[in-house]
Amino acid sequence: MKKIMVIFLALILVPFFVFADGGTVSAPGAEVSYSVHMANVGWGGYLSDGATAGTTGQNRQIEAMRARVISSVPGSIQYDVHASNVGWMGWQADNDIAGTTGQNRQVEAIRVRLTGQLAQRFDVRYRVHMANIGWSGWSMNGDDAGTTGQNRQLEAIEIRLIPK
Repeated sequence: MKKIMVIFLALILVPFFVFADGGTVSAPGAEVSYSVHMANVGWGGYLSDGATAGTTGQNRQIEAMRARVISSVPGSIQYDVHASNVGWMGWQADNDIAGTTGQNRQVEAIRVRLTGQLAQRFDVRYRVHMANIGWSGWSMNGDDAGTTGQNRQLEAIEIRLIPK
């Protein structure tokens, strides 16, 4: 009876602890980490695999982002941001800064994609938290996440890699 109880508890509790943070589990063979620059705060620390970078409910705009993939699989991560009064700023890659710092230009949308064998083995999925709207649905592989032309700031992002 004790063995059955232990197995039962393991089946119930292990998934709870593994996914208690919203499912931030690394994809086998690759890890994505990213950081955002927030107005009046500066750069936040690097977060990984679906963790929330930025804030929600504090009215703090994201002004820039950077991302990197740690993997032995050849390829890179690329990302682009849509900044207020500028538009899409152009693709950046592998920890380069996309956006501005110290110019009070909010990021309104992002798009993220992978290249090389990384793109063949993984999908990149991401979502954004928008002012007065909340979380978007998940976007993937270069699709836009956020809004353009609505003057609506992004306040947080989450990025994860999913094996194909």
